[in-house]
Formats: sequence, C-alpha cells, structure tokens
Amino acid sequence: MYFYSVMKKKPKSGFSKFLRGGLILLEIAVLLPVLALLVSNQVIRVSSEAHLYDSLDELPYHHVGLVLGTSHRVRNGGPNPYFHNRMAAAADLYHSGKVRYLIVSGDNRTPYYNEPRVMRNALVDLGVPGENIYKDHAGLRTLDSVVRARDVFGQDSITIVSQRFHNQRAVYIARHHGMEVAAYNAGDVPHHNSDRTRMREWFAKTNVFWDILTNKQPQQLGDPVTIGQE
Repeated sequence: MYFYSVMKKKPKSGFSKFLRGGLILLEIAVLLPVLALLVSNQVIRVSSEAHLYDSLDELPYHHVGLVLGTSHRVRNGGPNPYFHNRMAAAADLYHSGKVRYLIVSGDNRTPYYNEPRVMRNALVDLGVPGENIYKDHAGLRTLDSVVRARDVFGQDSITIVSQRFHNQRAVYIARHHGMEVAAYNAGDVPHHNSDRTRMREWFAKTNVFWDILTNKQPQQLGDPVTIGQE
C-alpha cells in the first residue's frame, strides 16, 4: 500500500488540461504561418528558375518587355539603386534586340508620384526611343502590371525586367495567368542595403497564393492599347 500511494499519479486538473491545449493551439498558430511562408517562397523560387536569365545571349526574343516599377528615390531622398539597375537592364535589353518595345509599369495613384513617367525619362536618357516605350500608369502591384500587360496591352508572351527576387514572383504570376514569359535579371543591391526590401518580398511571395485563392484581379483595366500602333 505504501508504494502504491507514493507511485499513484494525481489526476490532472481541468485547468492543466486547458493550459496544455492552449499551448498546443499557440504552437500551431505560430508554426502554420511560418510553414506557409517557407513553402510558398520555395515553390515560387523553384518553379520560376528555368525562366530567369542573367545573360542577354541566352534570353529568348519577345516582342515586348515589361519593366516593373519602383521609386527612383529611397526614403532619405538618395538615388534608389534598384531603380537605376532596373533601367540599365531594360535599356540593355532593348539595345540587344531582344525586345522591340518596352512597357514601363508602375504607381501613379497621385499627380505627385509618377513612376512610369520617371522610368520613361530614364530610358530615353539611356538611348531608348520614346516612341518605343509605353507607359502603364496603373501598375499598382506586380499582379496588376503582369495581368494588364496581357489584358490591356495585348501581350500573352513577354520579357519581364526586375531584380531576380522580384522576377521570381512576377514569372510565377504570369505563368499562372497563362502567359509565356522570360525574365531578365537586373543588377542586384548588396544585402546590407536591402534587408527591408528582401523581408517584404518573403511576405509578398506568400501573398501570391492568397491572390490566387481569392481570384484577385487588377484594380483597374481600361481600354485596350495596341503596341506598335500610334
């Protein structure tokens, strides 16, 4: 009887069971988003890799290139290296003969912020003829820029220009929407100067799957634009 009384376990209280259940739910609540983040990023990176190009020589020809927008200035007012590397890559793409026309797609939601206009001016300064550049003022998100290239500008095959980490997502979106796509990788920016951007990109890749699940569409479409006809 003595040993029995010593070894006998006390039954768990209701509070202990509740606490244990709560901890399990908390672990699930933390682990599921982390798992979704890791899996979605890996899926997009792996599936897009065959469509990304660092060399113009290997890049296939498409009639039109889509240059994805970003501000030409960073928060402190200095030049944005992402922007300037992207414009240099787009100019190289055009001058190489791998595309004939460029769409510059970016944010112009206010009269005081006009990414496509600044992008076009930068490309003209780099020797791209203005008549070969088309401005897309409703590229509010990467999804909008890609889908509008198809539905507004009539391009179901296209070459996208941005940095590699951004091209991965843009290529995945384009292929999901049935487009034939290649992407030319603009020069990257050192990691110590781009931690915030790269962190945002992790979540942006995850958000791609939410957009697919909810059938997200561009905020604006509008009248068709024919590339190559004034």
